[in-house]
Amino acid sequence: MMLDIDKTKPVLVTGATGYVAGWIVKRLLDEGVTVHAAVRDPSDANKIKHLNDLASKSPGSIHFFKADLLDQGSYENAMAGCEIVFHTASPFTLNISDPQKDLVDPAVLGTRNVLDAVNKTASVKRVVLTSSCAAIYGDTADRENIPNGVFTEEHWNTTSSLHHQPYSFSKTAAEKAAWEIANSQSRWSLVVINPSFVIGPGTIPHVASESFNLVRQLGNGRLKAGLPDIGVGAIDVRDLAEAQLRAAYLPNANGRNIISGHNTSLLGLAQALLPQYSQYPVPRRALPKWLIWLVGPLADKTTTWKFVSRNVGYPWVGDNGKSIRELGMSYRPLQVSMQEMFQQLIDHGQLPEPKACCPKKA
Repeated sequence: MMLDIDKTKPVLVTGATGYVAGWIVKRLLDEGVTVHAAVRDPSDANKIKHLNDLASKSPGSIHFFKADLLDQGSYENAMAGCEIVFHTASPFTLNISDPQKDLVDPAVLGTRNVLDAVNKTASVKRVVLTSSCAAIYGDTADRENIPNGVFTEEHWNTTSSLHHQPYSFSKTAAEKAAWEIANSQSRWSLVVINPSFVIGPGTIPHVASESFNLVRQLGNGRLKAGLPDIGVGAIDVRDLAEAQLRAAYLPNANGRNIISGHNTSLLGLAQALLPQYSQYPVPRRALPKWLIWLVGPLADKTTTWKFVSRNVGYPWVGDNGKSIRELGMSYRPLQVSMQEMFQQLIDHGQLPEPKACCPKKA
């Protein structure tokens, strides 16, 4: 579907206070776009202060609207007059008690809620959905069952469930719901962004994100004994925001798009810190699988024996070629992303000064 997008028209960003959405909003504001920011509580000045600050330093403008994933019809006011909708709002947490209620319902029902509003809003021409590589694979062991062992946009996660990798299951179910709705009409187009593990500094230093939880633990000594050998893809949040804008405004953007800068591992993320932060207790070795098998499920309720069996010892390999060819993407070095993220945590007191965490031996 060829599109002629009018950049003078406002755009909607759902979940606008989130880690990824913050950089999307910044890029839009820098381009002079009017952003309709959908948030749960626009009266909470502390939650939206950083977005107002971004707008004050840019040629664009921002307007806030109250909306909630599970509040049917709540996105319609925010969407009025918009040609582009960026749907980023979706829960990403490992601390859950009820996978259906905490993950699947907000992801799937929220996506249906937003896209139902799109169907009612004649001005919308394109929706950019932030899905995940988690909708492409469930466990890294899945690559043993695909051609060449490389994940591409053609692959779908078929191994996750409510009881095994429920976050991945929620992202898969939400994306499938989006395609079902998009394919039932012809007025607007859907472009899906499938990022791998998101890293890099936030638009604010205190971000509620599993990415920041991991990087804090890489520097505070909690993981100094070592890391499980788990393969991951990694993408800088700023590159991800750039991909989102290209998916919105490039006329020929289409389908699913793996947005991932690096095929790496948890240990690879840690090693990217060492050239600059060797004085911190950054983990330097991979723990043996047998040890993870024995201790992991006891130390962390989110780590099951099935997870260990199907993820530890398996590399992650994804093909980002489509994003380079069709979206014109290029990606920051892994060290740059990790070190700038780590430094932000230091600068804002979320990691101890190195002398405090690592006293020199006498």
